[in-house]
Order: sequence, then structure tokens, then C-alpha cells
Amino acid sequence: MISERLIKQMEFMIEIDKLKNIYRQTYILGEERKENDAEHSWHIAVLAFALAEYSDKPVDVLKVMKMLLLHDIVEIDAGDTYCYDAEGYKTKAEREENAARRIFGLLPDDQYEEFYGLWREFENGETHEAKFAAVLDRMQPLTLNYSKNGVSWLEHGVFKEQVEKRNLANSDISEALAELVQAMIDDAASRGLLK
Repeated sequence: MISERLIKQMEFMIEIDKLKNIYRQTYILGEERKENDAEHSWHIAVLAFALAEYSDKPVDVLKVMKMLLLHDIVEIDAGDTYCYDAEGYKTKAEREENAARRIFGLLPDDQYEEFYGLWREFENGETHEAKFAAVLDRMQPLTLNYSKNGVSWLEHGVFKEQVEKRNLANSDISEALAELVQAMIDDAASRGLLK
């Protein structure tokens, strides 16, 4: 007999497949299409494993990877809010909280607590793991956009100061990654890719 626990886990698995249909503002390399949330989450989870050595404090890499794989699942219900959309940010927290409770609520209670807890930890950004995860979450689209000659920045008329504010807020988390990010921002601005 199939357990109720397994049925709940499979319902969750089917539900999160919808993440593949949530498109972001970042274009993928090699094609003229925007990445979806599932691609983004996979990409930054791999970055966590590859770039953990650049965290200025030791991090639990598995915990960082879990946060990164779970952090955007809420966008199935809440939608993707573009990082420079001031109007969208007014309701973002409430939309995402409701989505987190519904989607993680599909899981058995113990997994709901763990998954929701990891998502909440990422959102609160108080632990070093959450801060490091946030650095990677911001650095990945910046790097793709930089590598695509600023296509998304140009589409949206983004200013250098906006990108700096978003990406260098946690420069104390990784001096090496902050230096790399600033170099990309400066170069992008010098080439007219940012206002």
C-alpha cells in the first residue's frame, strides 16, 4: 500500500514542476530566450558548491544549496518580481508568504517545517548561509546579463547605482565575489550597458 507520506511528496513533486514555466528577466547564454526559475535555481545551487571557498566565513554548503533550490518555488503562485520593480515589491512579501505556506504545505509536516524554515531563513537573510546564498542569487543574473552585453539592463533602463545597491549590499560576505561583481558593473557602465 502506498503511504500517505509518499502521496504528499509526489503531489509536491508534481506541483514544483510548474517552476519550469516561471520566466525571469535574465536571458540565457547561447539562445534568445529568458531563463526559467528552475534553471536559475539549479545554476545557483551548483555555484554554491563551486564557489563556497570564497565565503569569508565557513558555510554549510548543503544548507546553502537547499536554500537556493527552494527559494524561488514560491514564485509558482507569487510570480517572479523583477528585482528593479519598486511597485511589485510592495506586495511581494505577502504574495510569497502565502505561496510558501500553500506549496510547502503539500508536504508531510516534518518536511513542511524544514522546507518552510529554510525558505524563511533565506528570506530573513540573517545567517551567514542565507547571506551567502543571497550573494549567489544576485550574482548569477548579473553575470549572465553582463555576458549577454546587458540586454536585460538595456531593456529596462537600469542604472549602475541600482545594480551596485542590489549586488554589493552584502560585500562583507565575500570580498572576492564583491570585487568580481564590482569589476563587471564598472565595465558594463563604461561600455554603456548601464545608465
